[in-house]
Amino acid sequence: MPNFTYTDWILIETQFDPEQLQSKETVFTIGNGYLGTRGSFEEGYPHASPATFINGVYDDVPVVYTELVNCPDWLPLIVIVNGDRFRLDQGEILHYERQLDLRQGLLTRALRWRSPSGNTIDISFERFASLADPHVLALRCHLTPVNFEGLIEVQASINGYPENQGFNHWEGLDQGKIDQGIWLQRRTRTSRIELGMAAKVTISGSEASLQVNTAPGYPTLSTSFVAKAQQTVTVEKIVTVFTSREIETPVKAAQEKLAHLPDYTTLLKANEQAWNQVWQQSDILIEGDSTATFAVRYNLFQLLIAAPWNDDRVSIPAKTLSGFGYRGHIFWDTEIFMQPLFLFTQPAIARNLLSYRWHTLAGARRKAIHYGYKGAMFAWESAETGDEVTPRWAIGSDFYGEDVRIWCRDREIHINADIPYAIWNYWQATADDEWMQKYGAEVILDAAIFWSSRVEFNPEREKYEIRGVIGADEYHELVHNNAFTNRMAQWHLEKAIAVYDWLVHKFPERATELEAKLQLTSQETSHWQDIIAKILFLYDPSTELIEQFDGFFQSEDINLADYEPRDRSMQAILGVDQINKYQVIKQPDILMLLYLMRESADFPYNEKALQTNWDYYAPRTDITYGSSLGPSVQAILASDLGKSTEAYEQFMRALMVDLEDNRGNTRDGIHGASAGGIWQAVIFGFGGIQLTENGPVANPHLPPGWTRLKFKLHWQGKWHDFDLKGLGDEGAGGVGEAGGAGEELITNAPCPMPNAPCPIPNIQGFIFDLDGVLTDTAELHYLAWKKLADEEGIPFNREANEALRGVSRRASLMLIIGNKPYSEAQIQEMMERKNRYYIELIQNMTPKDLLPGAIALLDELRQAGIKIGIGSASKNAQTVLERLGIVDKVDAIADGYSVQEPKPAPDLFLYAAKQLGIKPEQSVVVEDATAGIDAALAAGMWAVGLGPVERVGAAHIVLPSLAGIKWADLRDQFSKISANIFKVSNSFQ
Repeated sequence: MPNFTYTDWILIETQFDPEQLQSKETVFTIGNGYLGTRGSFEEGYPHASPATFINGVYDDVPVVYTELVNCPDWLPLIVIVNGDRFRLDQGEILHYERQLDLRQGLLTRALRWRSPSGNTIDISFERFASLADPHVLALRCHLTPVNFEGLIEVQASINGYPENQGFNHWEGLDQGKIDQGIWLQRRTRTSRIELGMAAKVTISGSEASLQVNTAPGYPTLSTSFVAKAQQTVTVEKIVTVFTSREIETPVKAAQEKLAHLPDYTTLLKANEQAWNQVWQQSDILIEGDSTATFAVRYNLFQLLIAAPWNDDRVSIPAKTLSGFGYRGHIFWDTEIFMQPLFLFTQPAIARNLLSYRWHTLAGARRKAIHYGYKGAMFAWESAETGDEVTPRWAIGSDFYGEDVRIWCRDREIHINADIPYAIWNYWQATADDEWMQKYGAEVILDAAIFWSSRVEFNPEREKYEIRGVIGADEYHELVHNNAFTNRMAQWHLEKAIAVYDWLVHKFPERATELEAKLQLTSQETSHWQDIIAKILFLYDPSTELIEQFDGFFQSEDINLADYEPRDRSMQAILGVDQINKYQVIKQPDILMLLYLMRESADFPYNEKALQTNWDYYAPRTDITYGSSLGPSVQAILASDLGKSTEAYEQFMRALMVDLEDNRGNTRDGIHGASAGGIWQAVIFGFGGIQLTENGPVANPHLPPGWTRLKFKLHWQGKWHDFDLKGLGDEGAGGVGEAGGAGEELITNAPCPMPNAPCPIPNIQGFIFDLDGVLTDTAELHYLAWKKLADEEGIPFNREANEALRGVSRRASLMLIIGNKPYSEAQIQEMMERKNRYYIELIQNMTPKDLLPGAIALLDELRQAGIKIGIGSASKNAQTVLERLGIVDKVDAIADGYSVQEPKPAPDLFLYAAKQLGIKPEQSVVVEDATAGIDAALAAGMWAVGLGPVERVGAAHIVLPSLAGIKWADLRDQFSKISANIFKVSNSFQ
């Protein structure tokens, strides 16, 4: 980092560099979600770019339609020492240190300055935007003369003439003075948003009186006092701000708020407490990598201070609230890259972000009408109303050069599916049916209506096409049948049908209301079904290689290594027109599609497809200077593929994009999408989080050197704690834990194994398989497989079904189909079909379906303080337990979603033990299948086999069933076995 050092929580700048003034202003941004203030200096500099942005305060501007407005500057605090104005570019800096404390959003600066006249003074500043009260801003300055006694003057002002890079959006209305303070009233020129700001100053450590100067647009509180050497004078400036977006009389509100505020110290404490609560939910702890420890938190901080905590009419701009880049416009960056952090740690914010899209539906509908389409067509860049605000032209720096047409506004339409994607994920993660039926469903359905009017049917191909688009890769500005766009549209229509069916069954009145409002007919939904079945998707089913768009493979290939070293994008090197002819990609497009389909394993995602498409597209991606959205996604996918070195390299590229200004544009604002991608890379990439019916589960592959990764996730109303351990410098890896810090790692203990010494067993928990142990779902599985096999014309009977006992769904299907040639997509569909049949059958289960002895043993174990877990390969374990009425008797569930390797691998039972908080040697597994017994023994656990010896004979204890079985009898048998093992072991010593 340039001139930076850092601790786990604090960024420290140790040298003032005027050349980096604007980029450092971005880096040291503070905020509270209502507003953001760049890290400009209180004393002001000619080449500085100070700004305070209030979310939602937009105003019109020529060429670029509208922009987030730079609001009046609350920072100015001028210090004059014996006639010399304090400035870092005059006099001499003897000491300098600036710190950003992420824990409480506190920016401080401490320095020793020798004035041109030779007076040395210690000056410190600190400021914060209160997270406890978003309308409160505070600044404190300590002044301590070192070697002189003399006159110090202080001027604290509000600057009512802020500019957006040369354009002033404000017109003056009024200003004045109040008790110990000043106030300013301003209004934006076109949008007519009124702003009221008030400020007061208190001074301690010296006798000083305040004077008010109300120069037009620049109200100022000033004071002067005689300062003595080594005595500190403290100046505190507290500011309040409101706009007419949230209250009718913002000036009055600012004045009243200011009059009733407590002192600076009390405000600072409240702010710290508010931040503590936020970090309790959103923090990520990394041990073993000091750079990542701080930088991950820094990226999270920058998103948290830009998030709308209390307003569902705004979203997060691409450059957050930290800079002038992209004019404060909202892109797909928010839904796809930033939202997951909030979805899983601050779900109320995630809801606000999506509600913004509902509030802006009218603008999306106007855009659709403009282009001649139906439904809602979301803007590529949007602001307050949802109307398209992408500039039509980019004005170049070359005075004689041609202006560049920006085609994204017309052609980059995948955002219309990206927003529903985020809404669907919010619904899955929160089960917020009320919000979904009131708001989310309307967005999904109206945006789906757009696709049905946008696709074209090609009778020669007998396929629906989407022509004339820009995909996620913006280097190619006019393509047909972009795979990302076509598949996302197809996915969107699939989910729209599901949402519509859900509404009809659960909220029929709302369904009827939307049918009328959106003119949604059965013909429309039938059309959706037809599009889903016939949309064109260009890929080779034998290799799983996807063609990015029609004709991409016929474009000229390129070797990016031939252009190294370089410090700019391939588009800048080749030119806008030429780059369209090459197979060079701005950011992941096909790989982005695979990432979005990864969590649910929807087509076209599978491991083979990922490997094939990575090998083709990753080398053709301008990952260094293309788009900042790319590195985090590639880090996750590289991690999936076991490319730990490359994963970490791309992760660091994303992680340090602003702290090291490695793209040279940090001055324009924080790279918000990259910051959101960092969270996803840590959680879904290195943490390996997978979302299951029972909540999130970790399958970690931590980078080399990471010894610990700790975080929490919110899923369907519950918090899940993860404390993952790595292998330090020895290599990547890790063990997933759900629980608090300080727990032991899972290790395969030899205690129950028949060739090792063992004391009297200290059994703490039982892990039961479901099928054939607590209940008999084998018949239901058989009926479901039989129905599928009959439909496919595959011979299948009860004898063949025996081979499926204890085997995963995929492995079972492979045994059934044998050598028949099926594509991966067909295999996925058949597994889902079988599961659907099985779920239909288990709906008829009741507690009467518990096997003899099961409930009695469960109750006895619980009374004895023994923990109970389920270890089942089924992905429907939770549903079965609910139907059997024994959920309250179970402490942990490990099912088909919990681990990747099925039985006979030990992973499932090791996971269950860890969930129970017990060691493997303290665990008893009860199983009825060979694979399950082998898995238990491999895990170093005690095994009880139910069934014939030829199937479960390797178990420590073999029983015909659980009927009549008592815990006391089992405990005695395990003690005898343990004693015998111990004797045998000693006889060989």
